[in-house]
Amino acid sequence: ESTEESTAAEEAAGDVLSYADYVAADLDSEVTIESYVQAKQSWWEDKATLYTQDQDGAYFIYNAACSEEDYAKLVPGTKIKVTGYKTEWSGEVEIAEGATFEIEEGSYIAPVTDVTDLLGTDDLINYQNQFVAFKGMTVEAAGQDADGNDVAFLYNYDGSGEDGNDLYFNVSLNGQTYTFTVESYLCDNTTDVYNAVKNLKIGDTVDMEGFLYWYEGVNPHITSVTVK
Repeated sequence: ESTEESTAAEEAAGDVLSYADYVAADLDSEVTIESYVQAKQSWWEDKATLYTQDQDGAYFIYNAACSEEDYAKLVPGTKIKVTGYKTEWSGEVEIAEGATFEIEEGSYIAPVTDVTDLLGTDDLINYQNQFVAFKGMTVEAAGQDADGNDVAFLYNYDGSGEDGNDLYFNVSLNGQTYTFTVESYLCDNTTDVYNAVKNLKIGDTVDMEGFLYWYEGVNPHITSVTVK
């Protein structure tokens, strides 16, 4: 009988949470969720970082244990069951701390959600990590180059990088300016979006898509930029 009880306890511990239950779960508590891979950020030392989403919300999976063979299987749409600890880093809520996953049957690609009108509102964080769109924003100066001229993007947040590093650029809407990022592990310098940002001009009007990442406030990881 004790065997049955322990099995029941194990099953209870691994109950799959709905997105609402995940949001309500305490930070640093162990969680199990089911979600679908939307994009892969990186694989390094048998750990994978993934953007995932289901019909109700999105989850950022950081450094989950993953073989290179399994990483290759995680094409967009792949369903996975993830167990790990819900953690927060500079405002970004994620599943990390020794996360593990298994691949399951099923597939789902999330549609893009236009959150332009939510910029600057408290409601925006409810869409954290989702695949989102921002439309009709204006490119602002991101900083200055060595000669003191305003530039539309920087390599790294402080301009300390070079081609191949993350790109940081500023866009505004209704008088508020926001910093957006092209995360080089997600979209490297061979991608269309990386080159599109390198070609931006201050004053351009742009439509963008990407993942609603957070770092000390909203800091989307942009995957496409179209100049209007």
